[in-house]
Amino acid sequence: MIPKTEKIWLDGKLVDWDEAKVHVLVNGLHYGSGIFEGIRCYKTERGRAIFRLEEHIDRFYNSAKVYFMEIPFKKEEIGQAIKEVVKANNLQECYIRPIAFKGLGSLTLDFRKNPVQVAVAVWPWGTYLGENVIERGVRCTFSSWVRIQNSMIPMMAKATGQYINSSLACIEAHLKGFDEALMLDSRGFVSEGPGENLFLVKNSSIITPSTVSSILVGITRDAIIKLALELGFKVIERDVIKDEVLMADELFFTGTAAEVTPIVEVDHRPIGEGKVGPITKAIHAKFFEVIRGADYKYEEWFSFID
Repeated sequence: MIPKTEKIWLDGKLVDWDEAKVHVLVNGLHYGSGIFEGIRCYKTERGRAIFRLEEHIDRFYNSAKVYFMEIPFKKEEIGQAIKEVVKANNLQECYIRPIAFKGLGSLTLDFRKNPVQVAVAVWPWGTYLGENVIERGVRCTFSSWVRIQNSMIPMMAKATGQYINSSLACIEAHLKGFDEALMLDSRGFVSEGPGENLFLVKNSSIITPSTVSSILVGITRDAIIKLALELGFKVIERDVIKDEVLMADELFFTGTAAEVTPIVEVDHRPIGEGKVGPITKAIHAKFFEVIRGADYKYEEWFSFID
């Protein structure tokens, strides 16, 4: 369950958690006509800081543009609203969920004339895939559900409706006894997890599926690529076949929710030695060194609240 907090920002003002309501006939509920973001606020040595806020807001507006949605607030107002909600709930660390969706009006599929409603909620959220996953890693399975291809839906946009594809893969994995799914694209190449980008380690090189593999271009993914290069690793973005995943030395997920999550098994095959590998550990350690210290070298990644 999402832990209840005090306030949610809804359409321009703070309201009590229990009063953050919309009508049952909003277009976004019926057709998934909405876009959203996932952002984290961290407690750093320099105070509370939102990680890569500007990049998340840019993607929020780009997703809206793709889906013919005009957000009725300026970017600066959304950024201020996010900070306001974190402060109003007195949270040192939290997950932040901005969402915009088509509201009450027409229930036709052409939703362009419907008003856009916007909300920002925050709540405490620890490790996405469970406690101690950094130490023990997660077990994955290849899903029978294919990742929606870019020619069907703009997968680089982060839209609400298209995540039903991810939900089916996630549920299937859980029913089979695994922690998470891995999805292939329509060509048969490896894409990503239901809500995470994927990285492989092979012979000390780091490989990640490219944008043509129907991935969401993750903001944490981008940070990890930059940090891996700083650590001296070679990073390659290209198509990845299923066999390469099974034969990888190491695997890990990245994402706002997942952060850096090791994968130690895929379809009952151990990855590498079946435990968290040294390169994954190094990437994870570097990521949190930057996060916790609000590293001056990456100061542009942090939007401070205090």
